[in-house]
Amino acid sequence: MSFQDSSRSISALLGDALLQLGGLVQNEVRLARAELSQKVSQAGTGIAFLVAAAVVMIPALVMLLIGFALWLAQNGFSPAASHLTAAAAGAVVSVVLAMIGMNCLKSEKLAPKVTMKELGRDVASVKEMIK
Repeated sequence: MSFQDSSRSISALLGDALLQLGGLVQNEVRLARAELSQKVSQAGTGIAFLVAAAVVMIPALVMLLIGFALWLAQNGFSPAASHLTAAAAGAVVSVVLAMIGMNCLKSEKLAPKVTMKELGRDVASVKEMIK
């Protein structure tokens, strides 16, 4: 009789543990979806700002480079050397802007950190339940 009672208790406990595990998994999936949605939104915002910056910066940069080339030509540079120097300056600015944009889109910044942390906790909890 004692064996049957403990047998039922163990099966009831196992059933409860499985129900809790199912609920935990569902909660984690919801958390992952919410966090991934936020990260996708963050990436979209970063891309939108990069595009806006490029659209606004291109004409301004062209005018600055033309002015720089003219200034160099007025100060003794040959027209070819002044335009090449201005083009090199424009290339440096473009590389800096591209590096900033790529930094905003790094996978580390877009990873679902909260979900990963919660999953680690859940794995530890399940291991404790199994023991």
